[in-house]
Amino acid sequence: MRKRVTLTASVRHVATAPFSGGALARDTRAMLTYDASLAWTSLLLLAFGLVMVYSASIAMAEASAYTGNRAWYFLMRHGMFVAVGLSIAAVTFQVPMKAWERLAPWLFIAGAALLVLVLIPGIGRTVNGSRRWLSLFVVNVQPSEFMKLAVVLYAASYAVRRAAFLTAEQPLKRTLIRGFLPLFAVMVGVGGLLLVEPDFGAFVVIVAIAFAILFLGGLDWRLFLGLALLLPVALGAILINAPYRLQRLTAFLDPWSDPLGKGYQLSHSLIAFGRGEWFGVGLGSSVEKLLFLPEAHTDFLLAVVAEELGFAGVALVIALFTWLLYRAYAIGRQAARHERPFAALVAQGIGVWFGVQAFINIGVNVGVLPTKGLTLPLLSFGGSGIVANCVALAILLRIDFENRRMLRGYAV
Repeated sequence: MRKRVTLTASVRHVATAPFSGGALARDTRAMLTYDASLAWTSLLLLAFGLVMVYSASIAMAEASAYTGNRAWYFLMRHGMFVAVGLSIAAVTFQVPMKAWERLAPWLFIAGAALLVLVLIPGIGRTVNGSRRWLSLFVVNVQPSEFMKLAVVLYAASYAVRRAAFLTAEQPLKRTLIRGFLPLFAVMVGVGGLLLVEPDFGAFVVIVAIAFAILFLGGLDWRLFLGLALLLPVALGAILINAPYRLQRLTAFLDPWSDPLGKGYQLSHSLIAFGRGEWFGVGLGSSVEKLLFLPEAHTDFLLAVVAEELGFAGVALVIALFTWLLYRAYAIGRQAARHERPFAALVAQGIGVWFGVQAFINIGVNVGVLPTKGLTLPLLSFGGSGIVANCVALAILLRIDFENRRMLRGYAV
């Protein structure tokens, strides 16, 4: 601990020393106020998504009376969502983390209220058999996307407030009652609302976020062992309660047994991957997007990437996400070294959110996970998802910005 304090003090002395030219001045000017690699990675993913959404949606837009048969319909809407998301992100970046910590419980309550509104007939909007949207006339809002961010903030705030009750130093019973059960009960309530919609994909992501943050916040490992033993039971109950989920599971195991029925989406996704080979058939030249592959611009966008740009395109997407997740973890670890537990858990929670959702989407596209309605963060078409992702990245950049200010000796 003494070494870390000494290092911080020396860096602070250098950062606050007056400019006098030479190497010291150049080094001080070189210290950026934000993580440039994270910002450019995020912008590159957004730009790449804009191009691929346009490519994947042209045939669907031209064939639909809903879009007015305009080939550029989804491109314009997606571009608008990206612009709105970046604008809100610019405002979000100005909000200090102390304010987010105070607001976290209220944002969570607001998110839960929106999930309730979705289920009220006449207010919630049903699409493809799922009631997940609130209509604002011009656009539809999907509350579950913003709930993911609210859960990151609330779980981090909860872990900080209950830190004394989460560690193995406490008796297990006290850890269970005072540390774990309150958040578990809240997550069960939110999970119940999501399953009623139904939105099983969002449910999985939100549960993963909450428990990953608790684990990173120091929750007793014995409770996680108990959860791991209960998981198969809970999964079995969910499958029994909704038989169509069991059908999706069997389709994922052998999509070719019913390629025109239960395995239709996955079989066409695998065909797209097969056609792409190493370098793809060329941007804009996909055959599967010509009304063969359902949801080509949303859930199965990666399949179009694979067909048009091949293994190289998919590898680029995975590499960009890997770097984004690495930076989220590194920023969180640096915040922890500065004794900012809330900021640290939020940064790593955002990393868990993007990582789990990207992993599930990629796994679904390549056929190693059951088909779920989860988009690929920052790339897939969808207004609520894009805006929520941009806000989350702005908060992550804010955490890094405050870390860098502390290295310079400024208060945050």
